[in-house]
Amino acid sequence: MIHDKLYQSLKMESGNTSIFIEGPVSSEKLSRLTMHEALTAFRPPNEQLEALKEIADLPEGRILIATVNQQIIGYVTYLHPDPIERWSQYPKDNLLELGAIEIAPAYRGNKLGSRLIETSMQDENMENYIIISTEYYWHWDLNYSELSVWDYRKIMEKMMKAGNLYPAPTNEPEIMAHPANCLMVRIGKNVSQEDQALFKKLRFLT
Repeated sequence: MIHDKLYQSLKMESGNTSIFIEGPVSSEKLSRLTMHEALTAFRPPNEQLEALKEIADLPEGRILIATVNQQIIGYVTYLHPDPIERWSQYPKDNLLELGAIEIAPAYRGNKLGSRLIETSMQDENMENYIIISTEYYWHWDLNYSELSVWDYRKIMEKMMKAGNLYPAPTNEPEIMAHPANCLMVRIGKNVSQEDQALFKKLRFLT
């Protein structure tokens, strides 16, 4: 499969601040930017920037970013599932995982997460993929948000809905470990019935 990527962009205003959303971006583009110091959900900002560059260089990897004055204040990543995950057993290469999404706390409340996901799906090539996102409550920023698990789950569902990802049943053990966890799925309109059946089988391994 040829992983074609069509660049998309969006400019939005938040008060007196202009926020630019774009992608998929290259590692070269990322090298010219800095990371907001509060983007620490996964690793220190400089290390996370290096990780984003590595994903951008993957044939299937997609990075969309939100920037203010050449500083990354949010991002979303898409790539093939990690080999240790069940989803890597899918036999085709038309499955992508929304692996990470992070917004600097100072810029939350602007629907940036939704805008990043929505913009990423405007590339017509995304219709060739099954897109998944595994939502585990222990990854959520419950302390900062001061929300309950269930209120945070509602926010995550609303954000994913911007990209037409919806909850899908599965018997995957980690997702079943807590009722707030969920598998979010988007089936592109060009995905064959055969591939959809393969994916459904994977969701319910015995």
